[in-house]
Amino acid sequence: MIPVERHQQILALVAERGVVSISELTERLGVSHMTIRRDVQKLEEQGAVLSVSGGVRTADRLAAEPSHLAKSAMYNDEKRAIGLLAAQHIPRHSCIYLDAGTTTLALARQLTERDDLLVVTNDFEIANLLIDSSGCRVIHTGGIVCRENRSCVGHAAAAALRHLAIDIAFISASCWGPRGIFTPDEDKVTVKQTVSEVSSKRVLLSDSSKYNKIATWLALPLATFDVIITDSQLSATAKENVSKGNGELLLAG
Repeated sequence: MIPVERHQQILALVAERGVVSISELTERLGVSHMTIRRDVQKLEEQGAVLSVSGGVRTADRLAAEPSHLAKSAMYNDEKRAIGLLAAQHIPRHSCIYLDAGTTTLALARQLTERDDLLVVTNDFEIANLLIDSSGCRVIHTGGIVCRENRSCVGHAAAAALRHLAIDIAFISASCWGPRGIFTPDEDKVTVKQTVSEVSSKRVLLSDSSKYNKIATWLALPLATFDVIITDSQLSATAKENVSKGNGELLLAG
């Protein structure tokens, strides 16, 4: 059986069952564990399935980005803990980037007593908070306005970032997994990629509820990040997968 035929059978079984063990796949397809793991890795790279401990399951796909209002009501304790931990890693007189999102907004709330930072952001809520409640200098990127997410995206936002030298970029994710961070909005990709290029250090901020989900666009590989900060609810299997060949993993809460 050629690889394409195996892939089709794996996808058919996963679609029927939801989760299928590696052992069952090796028995059904008559090949080694190593062959099945290579097949699963290939399908995972295509966004068709996701690996779990001892098996494979259907991929949870994010079709559209929730609005800022919707996200602001979700996982607030986890976001607060992530923001608190992230704030402890910002040296004085740094130039930092805060990506659009409610987890980065939670970090911004921890910076209201700071007056030594230059904060670059594409998020209107973050900019307004820091303008009104902190002594930080603030640069907003501008760009195409995304009303529902209270932020700017697209090539104009990315162009503003190319002229800067940022010490630490705190980057958000619509969803993430071992491959990297994903978004259903293509206009966000160029912003995230550009800020990763102009920053000396890249930190992913995302709660564990977004882990092992995918969306249409892979914005950045997970290995891009020097540090990954999430909450303590991340599963043991996820911790193991995230730690392989990636940056330092920090758990908040």
